[in-house]
Amino acid sequence: MSLETVAEDVKEEARERAERIREAADERAAEIVDEAEADAEETVSEREREVETQIERERDQRLSSVKLEAKQLRLETRREVLSDLRETVEDRVAGLSGEEREELTRALLEDAAAEFDDGASVGLYGRADDADLLATLATEYDGFEHAGEYDCLGGVVAESEASRVRVNNTFDSMLDSVWDDELKAVSSRLFDQ
Repeated sequence: MSLETVAEDVKEEARERAERIREAADERAAEIVDEAEADAEETVSEREREVETQIERERDQRLSSVKLEAKQLRLETRREVLSDLRETVEDRVAGLSGEEREELTRALLEDAAAEFDDGASVGLYGRADDADLLATLATEYDGFEHAGEYDCLGGVVAESEASRVRVNNTFDSMLDSVWDDELKAVSSRLFDQ
């Protein structure tokens, strides 16, 4: 075999070997590219999931915040409506007059009088506008007399220093009691569907 033939064989063998190395390198490069693309797709998918989760969390937080604001606004509105209603009731009670006022005051005085011993010295206090009414009603009870003013919507505060008894039977105290007892029912009628 000639040197040329050997050189040709070596070159051919080198070309074949180079071709195999190139093919192996191309295969490995393709694998690396495929792995990189798969990793990239996984990274993108993972990031999309994270973004979706964050969007959902922020949406839930914002929705929760809006619901809380709406609830607070509803509660504030209810408080305002109930406060306005209370003022309206107080105005109507304060505006009672004539026989209706006398009848209610008489009933409250009668309840208060039951708390004192017969013949006890009892001072009656009430609204300034009711002074004449209280003075007249006091004459119906032994030892009772109109003693002065009390800041209220009406009714009577009866007080005996001797027995240290004080009975607050004002329209205000009755309204407070009824208001506390009936607030839930009033609120339900006004606001619940």
